Amino acid sequence: MGVLLVAVVAYILRIEDWRSYTPLSGGGGGAYREGAAVTHEEKPGGLARWLTTVDHKDIGMLYGLYGLVAFAWGGIAILLMRTELLTPETAVIGANFYNSLLTSHGITMLFLFGTPIIAAFGNYFIPLLIGADDMAFPRVNAIAFWLLPPGALLIWGGFFLAPLGIGVDPAQTSWTMYTPLSVEQTNPGVDLMLLGLHLTGVSATMGAINFIATIFTERGEEVGWERLDIFSWTMLTQSGIILFAFPLLGSALVMLLLDRNFGTTFFAAEGGGPLLWQHLFWFFGHPEVYILVLPPMGLVSLILPRFAGRKLFGFKFVVYSTLAIGVLSFGVWAHHMFSTGIDPRIRGSFMAVSLAIAVPSAVKVFNWITTMWNGKIRLAAPMLFCIGFVQNFIIGGVTGVFLASVPVDLVLHDTYYVVGHFHFIVMGAIAVAGFAGIYYWFPLYTGRMYQQTLAKWHFWLTMIGTNVVFFALLLLGYGGMPRRYATYLPQFQDLHLVAGIGTFVLAFGQLIFVWNIVTSWLEGRRVESGDPWSLEDDGMKTKEWAWFERKRDTAITDGGESDSRDNSESAED
Repeated sequence: MGVLLVAVVAYILRIEDWRSYTPLSGGGGGAYREGAAVTHEEKPGGLARWLTTVDHKDIGMLYGLYGLVAFAWGGIAILLMRTELLTPETAVIGANFYNSLLTSHGITMLFLFGTPIIAAFGNYFIPLLIGADDMAFPRVNAIAFWLLPPGALLIWGGFFLAPLGIGVDPAQTSWTMYTPLSVEQTNPGVDLMLLGLHLTGVSATMGAINFIATIFTERGEEVGWERLDIFSWTMLTQSGIILFAFPLLGSALVMLLLDRNFGTTFFAAEGGGPLLWQHLFWFFGHPEVYILVLPPMGLVSLILPRFAGRKLFGFKFVVYSTLAIGVLSFGVWAHHMFSTGIDPRIRGSFMAVSLAIAVPSAVKVFNWITTMWNGKIRLAAPMLFCIGFVQNFIIGGVTGVFLASVPVDLVLHDTYYVVGHFHFIVMGAIAVAGFAGIYYWFPLYTGRMYQQTLAKWHFWLTMIGTNVVFFALLLLGYGGMPRRYATYLPQFQDLHLVAGIGTFVLAFGQLIFVWNIVTSWLEGRRVESGDPWSLEDDGMKTKEWAWFERKRDTAITDGGESDSRDNSESAED
């Protein structure tokens, strides 16, 4: 396999200029290589365009579609799980299928939704925000995306193959894949899942390298470090974390595959021991939380001031706090292991760093609130979701501070309290910030406006649903309800019913979101100016909106050759 990969790479490098759009063996297209004549052939139409594109905006759209499909998969999984949990005994899907959905839901939301949906915003908007023509390595950018669909198919493969009766079932290891359970399960579906995870890690690493190279080398002459937007700062920090974290996960996955298939003892009791997996996994796993949450923080820091009518308060402190989180994120992994019997002195040091990382996060919250203070608040959908992000992030952050304390964690470890805390961050903050970004830039990438009433319904149902569900989970944790169980004691049923109701409210809100986005994209009112949010009135217009205005004025499709305004309708399509 290694020889084959080397041969393929050598062949590609021989016939293509890696930084250009154009194969050296012939054909046209916009060449990025130095000294090349810049031409603008029309993009191919239909499916061929999307399968061959290296345009950062097209790839951003592909990432976005992929992330939303994964979001739907993970959402359906949790609906089935919550339906099962409406009664104390297994009555709907059974314990084994519940465990499969539990594993798939966690991995899907973290690796197949969280990271790709952030890459969608980064790919589409970072070149526009920094004045670049494209990403530094357009072809690497495309390859990074096309590694994801096979990764998803491998991760979900057990669900598709189980009905065939060939002995492949969905993995039931939980998303943490703790050993020795993940080593001893003979199900080949676990191997497929591990290989799929490895592909997603390679994809994320390639994307991180591309973002770092783009921000360092492709900025416009007028965009110095002091003028770099906050979203680009958070993407740069996230990419740096990815470079250190994801390769370690890949190494741990390879060792786990070797233990499963070749009899090595990396995580066996007579070898490295099960705790070795926890150290390796959480050294990646906790930075992964900040890989997921830093760019949404950047989105909120970028969008919120536009609807508050004033610049972000304390911009430099927001940047410094972002960099501080990036560094400190690698010093907190063992707070997931307080109950494993590690040395109390080591526990104390990890507790101190875990509490310290709350400080730069609190700095951001202070800056967001102060930006809104005495501002000219406009409660459009993007602003509502930014405010919802701040609220959920405060709750998720404060509950995390309690878990960073060793005495409290020893009581609440592996209870639903941890699930509630984590989901206030992942769904209540990360997804909510993603919705803010989708609504804010919807006119830019579609040329149309969404239905604003439906967007506000989406906001309120999302906020009510998330808070009902996750507060119920926090209370279940205080009551001692352990997580990852398909059955439970009857005394917990009332709170599980509340969580179930909240889950279905939340799901209904997402159906409204899908309906709004699809119908508005196809039939929505066309925007009448290049500044649909009237940002210029407050001096808040950024580069991507300037690009959008130029696009409307010239009415030229990306890569097109029209020099008149006669084709404006087809250009927007």
